[in-house]
Amino acid sequence: MTMPVFEEYEPAGDCVCLGCAQRRRTLARGRAIALRDGGHPAARGARRALVLATAAGVVLGGGGSAALAAAGPVRGPGPVALDDRGGSDGPGTPQGGRAPLHGRPAPVTGPRPPSSAAGRPGAPPAVRAIDRATIINRAKIWLDAQVPYSMSEYWADGYRQDCSGYVSMVWNLGTNEWTGSLDTFATKITKEELLPGDMLLFHNPADPNNGSHVVIFGGWADETRTHYIAYEQTRPYTRKLATPYGYWKNSEKYLPYRYNGVTTGVLPDVPVPGAPAAGTAVFPGAAKFGPGADNEHVAELAKMLIGRGALRFYPKGPSSKWSEADRQATQAFQQAQGWTGADADGIPGEHTWRLLVQRQGKDIPPTGRTGPGAAPGTAPGTAPGKAPGTVKPPMAPPKTPPGALPGSAGVPAYPGLRVFRPGQSHPAVLALGRRLAQKGFGKYYTSGPGPRWSEADRRNVEAFQRAQGWRGASADGYPGPETWRRLFA
Repeated sequence: MTMPVFEEYEPAGDCVCLGCAQRRRTLARGRAIALRDGGHPAARGARRALVLATAAGVVLGGGGSAALAAAGPVRGPGPVALDDRGGSDGPGTPQGGRAPLHGRPAPVTGPRPPSSAAGRPGAPPAVRAIDRATIINRAKIWLDAQVPYSMSEYWADGYRQDCSGYVSMVWNLGTNEWTGSLDTFATKITKEELLPGDMLLFHNPADPNNGSHVVIFGGWADETRTHYIAYEQTRPYTRKLATPYGYWKNSEKYLPYRYNGVTTGVLPDVPVPGAPAAGTAVFPGAAKFGPGADNEHVAELAKMLIGRGALRFYPKGPSSKWSEADRQATQAFQQAQGWTGADADGIPGEHTWRLLVQRQGKDIPPTGRTGPGAAPGTAPGTAPGKAPGTVKPPMAPPKTPPGALPGSAGVPAYPGLRVFRPGQSHPAVLALGRRLAQKGFGKYYTSGPGPRWSEADRRNVEAFQRAQGWRGASADGYPGPETWRRLFA
């Protein structure tokens, strides 16, 4: 008798026909997470076991089909919940229930549980430690591979290819959870506390088939915090998209959660009230900061600024390399002390550093507004910039309308967003239009810019914003402080 040639293939799904086996082999060649990054080795082990089982079946006369059925994968458990964004936002995205990683069946002891609990692990696994950078990097793996959406298929790493399976993979849970169990691995937080790597979850326990869905929070899309970057598994493939808070539909039902295994984040450790900050007491010198600087003091500055309200400037966390985020955050802190002009140029001086280290002065307001008055502890007539001791004549702080920001050297003061709305008239609208035309972004003007805000102004601003590489809510045609600064720089 001629010994048959056995071919190794991936056992995924329920069908045992040869056509499905070939399709599963092709799917299994997709990109998988490496073992060192928390990937699951069961897929390879399952293939080896299947080859041996098939060989034994043929030798014993049982045939390959019986071996295939015996070595089949774990069936998708339980009822299906529907993730429906409705309208033009795309089709619904059903999800499977809770299950172990594909290739690792849950041990069965005693009578088989009802079908709704098939494949359910005996107990939740221990929480695995993970940092935020790793969470986002894991989210990008499926994004780069363009993993197709499915509630019954499993990717080569063992995770189910639906929304809850994706979050389970991103958090490296070691099991395939669903929207009804993901919250047991996390702690509910507020919108203001959201950081990259957290999740926004909507689960309807009364009717799980009506809209349940979950996404990974990737950071705020703009300073208004009305849109965020969502990493999600939805039809047809994994995607990353600027999304209105909390989602396209049922937005008020999406709740923010933080994974209990997060070890580090972009926020520094919370300081003990009244205790000095952990920053270096001695100012390292202005030469350590600014374009081209790359040293530990830049990262130290960023951490202190985040502790004073500058988190929105650091969606990726502090870095030792100086960036525009450092300049804007420093300038916001300086402006919060009531400083203007050269005293609020975004480069930390000795006085700025001392206020940060000693946790003195005013924090950065959440809205970006600056308060009048000098910083606490500043002697009358002393310039609060980089060189304390420089005497200037005392002068009253300028009055700015709500939402306005003082301008830096060479840049007119930002008048506030309310000026740029339909029906509003203001000299700043005329100045904006003229500047747009000078920069080559005035093609929508038919009779020249004027002081009254119009749709032509909005479209020209949108063209300028898109030229900066911005998309979505960041290029809506309404100029914010950063659009204003770049336009007049």
